[in-house]
Amino acid sequence: MTAASELSFFASADGDIAYLDTGAGDLVVLLHSGYVDHRLFEAQIPALAARHRVVAVDIRGHGWTDNATEPFRWADDLAGLLRHLDAGPAALVGVSMGGAVAGDTAMEYPELVRGIVLSGASVSDFRYTHEWTRRVVAESTEALHTGDVEGWLKVFLGSVAGPFRRLDEIDPAVPERLREMALHTIAKHTPGEKDWHVPLTDTWARVPRIGVPVLTVNGTLDSPDLLDDAERFARTARHGRSVLVEGTSHFPNLERPEEFDALVLDFLGSL
Repeated sequence: MTAASELSFFASADGDIAYLDTGAGDLVVLLHSGYVDHRLFEAQIPALAARHRVVAVDIRGHGWTDNATEPFRWADDLAGLLRHLDAGPAALVGVSMGGAVAGDTAMEYPELVRGIVLSGASVSDFRYTHEWTRRVVAESTEALHTGDVEGWLKVFLGSVAGPFRRLDEIDPAVPERLREMALHTIAKHTPGEKDWHVPLTDTWARVPRIGVPVLTVNGTLDSPDLLDDAERFARTARHGRSVLVEGTSHFPNLERPEEFDALVLDFLGSL
């Protein structure tokens, strides 16, 4: 996995934002899911960097990026980094939480974005409706609040397979990679600490105004509410389309990296 010495750092108004910067060409920014870091995209980075400049970010409070000490918004953080990079409008590729960051940034800073890929994601103020999703979120939140790291890991890693498989039905390398990254991020935080993130609201009303191309990529075995809202996002955006990856759940980039990479490269080639 990436060594910290390979990372670059952008001095934001509230601490450093870490990122890996490699390749050359049009800018593609990779945005990871919650609790992990830029290493989520280890399979994607070399494939994309063969044709593009790839920046894989550690979102605030994750990986090697500093924790927040004051209110912040994801879109503002990413906009600051994009302006620092001064590489023209970027294509944003986000998984889960990272997809929400990509969507927020396209809404708030359209001049900085030329296309977005959302995987396992829709809007940032997503409402959980499926019983399985609601249970996972509730159990995860309770474990984090009480400092039960092992209990939280059990819930987090157990959710990787999705609601229709057991964890032992997927490649054990997938949860093991997620575990390593999650433990690194969790170690940066304390139980019950203040969450400084300021979410966007009324995001569904803004999706029709997103003027750049949108691709949603989702595993067919993910939670039904996530799939429904991803399809809604693609249908509601001006230039959106959705693709399903068979036999995967929330992380098709980990379970089917070659298929995921091909979909993203095809999308990037159309911009």
